[in-house]
Amino acid sequence: MLSIASFLKLLKESFRDLLPIILVIVFFQLAIIQVIPDNWLSTTIGLAIVGIGLAIFLLGLEVGIFPVGEGLAGDFARKGSTGWIVLFAFMIGFGTTVAEPALLVIADKAAGISAGRIDAFTLRMVVAFSVGFAIVVGVWRIIKGHPIHYYIISGYILVVAATYFSPKEIVGLAFDLGGVTTSTVTVPLVAALGIGLASTIKGRNPVLDGFGLIAFASLTPMIFVQFYGIYVYEFIETSDIVMPLAAHTAETASAFDFSLINLVKGFAGVVMDVVPILGIILFFQYIILKKPIDNLKEVLIGFGLVIIGLDAFIIGLEMGLFSLGETMAFQLTQNDSNVIIYAFAGAIGFSTTMAEPSLTAIARKAKEISDGKINDFVLRIAVAFGVSIGLFLGTFRIVNGGDIVYYIIAGYVFVIALTFIAPKYIVPIAYDSGGVTTSTVTVPLVAALGLGLATNIPGRDPLIDGFGLIAFASLFPMITVMAYGVITERMGVMGQHEKEEVHLDELRHALVDAENMGLSTVKVQGTDKRHSYKMQFSAVHVIVPHEREEKALLAAKEAGARGVTIMKAHGMGLEEMDNFYNRLQSDSTDSNLMFITPTKKVEAMVKNIMNELDITGEGDGISYSYPISNLKGLTLRASDL
Repeated sequence: MLSIASFLKLLKESFRDLLPIILVIVFFQLAIIQVIPDNWLSTTIGLAIVGIGLAIFLLGLEVGIFPVGEGLAGDFARKGSTGWIVLFAFMIGFGTTVAEPALLVIADKAAGISAGRIDAFTLRMVVAFSVGFAIVVGVWRIIKGHPIHYYIISGYILVVAATYFSPKEIVGLAFDLGGVTTSTVTVPLVAALGIGLASTIKGRNPVLDGFGLIAFASLTPMIFVQFYGIYVYEFIETSDIVMPLAAHTAETASAFDFSLINLVKGFAGVVMDVVPILGIILFFQYIILKKPIDNLKEVLIGFGLVIIGLDAFIIGLEMGLFSLGETMAFQLTQNDSNVIIYAFAGAIGFSTTMAEPSLTAIARKAKEISDGKINDFVLRIAVAFGVSIGLFLGTFRIVNGGDIVYYIIAGYVFVIALTFIAPKYIVPIAYDSGGVTTSTVTVPLVAALGLGLATNIPGRDPLIDGFGLIAFASLFPMITVMAYGVITERMGVMGQHEKEEVHLDELRHALVDAENMGLSTVKVQGTDKRHSYKMQFSAVHVIVPHEREEKALLAAKEAGARGVTIMKAHGMGLEEMDNFYNRLQSDSTDSNLMFITPTKKVEAMVKNIMNELDITGEGDGISYSYPISNLKGLTLRASDL
């Protein structure tokens, strides 16, 4: 919903998520490297812009992208046009990937360090086609209702098989490209497409079937790129001109060019990333479906907010944070302790993931779709912890050497094992979590760290060893998220709907018990709950003159009485009974107070009434009690039970 209150809430959450990054940078810069960076003011301002941009971006998602994506998916499903759904899925996958900024960065790096064998444009086309193909396969799975793990496990087998034929120079790059295909804009739109289809098609579950498209988009590029690599290294000769990789040194870090031209270029780049997506949506909405978009004004405002927020987000990152990350990567390699490198990688992985806008959007949607069973903040913690472990192991591999395939295969074994152990609702979300961790924030920092380490550590090849960190960052969140699902299942965490079902079951059991006349059945005050159990109740009667009624009520309340039935009464003493016919009166003179209470309270109640009203002395009144059987319908407080 478009409102100031919504924006302020998102703004607060954004700065909360950026806090870990700030703490990590400050700690390692001051405590470990012990150097104050020259551009610390630029970095500070940049982080503030990142927080504001992230809040604007998330607001735009909620207002524009999510509603229109889910609406389109629902309209296609209701129309029953599978062909148009498949075409739309391919165009969304291909169109959003081919202009992905993170893919541009990685493709250019790969072209530069592969001695001209890998063509940046061709690589981007291969990846974009593979993502389009992946979304088509994912949509087909939702339509047919097939379990996702059959597809994913088959895909992992193909990935592992391809590694045995792929040149070692291409394996790390292929694994990394599986993580950079899911951009900040693509992830929410693809997620909305899947959830919209699963919500509309009869017999589909939004949690079990709606998630998983992002996992397909992360998996297929690993396969396609490896086959592309086999072709490249088999049939294409090394280029005569070798484009050298710039060393990651302290000198390469430069301040952000805060000029008008640079700002306009950056904004135009973001527009070029988002507008094609909007064009695809408008084409299918108005030309194919021939149906206007509901709340078109809000949708356009939402897309505008996404563009503004994403542009501000990128500007904030470039205002010192990226260059600072490159500088720190170089400085850490000059340190004698490798443990510091591992610690920095793990800490920066956790902090950047917590600030990842794609993850925030997916986590919020997972909470909504799971009826609150999945806690969005805890889910993000689980994903960030997985990225942290992945980068820790990834940097360990670069520093100490080793074939990336063995690490990745071992990780896949854990993923497959957990797939059969974890609750079904968490598996598609876990697969998707591996794709949303490597986007706008994470990829540039992680790529800079991996290539910087491989460039500055003797005996390492940037092409073979420098790539692969993104693959680690994509793999291990699947493990930690499924572990989170196993833990919550063992703890008995339930969604709101499940809680209501349990409550209804309790009521049904209570109603069955209520038919057992050997049990007392009482209601709990302020709820619809009933309890039937073996508990002795008694009735306490207090008969006093009208003028002493209030005093008797207060005395009973002090002793634990929770309710009373007041009846009019007229009593005759011994003298009146002797003159019975002359003493008959029509008006009541007394009050008969009846208290129904647990038998264990009777003695204290009678004693308190007797003392307060001096019944055994000069006071008037009678107090007595007797046990009750077959009690039904009494209302008590929960504390009394």
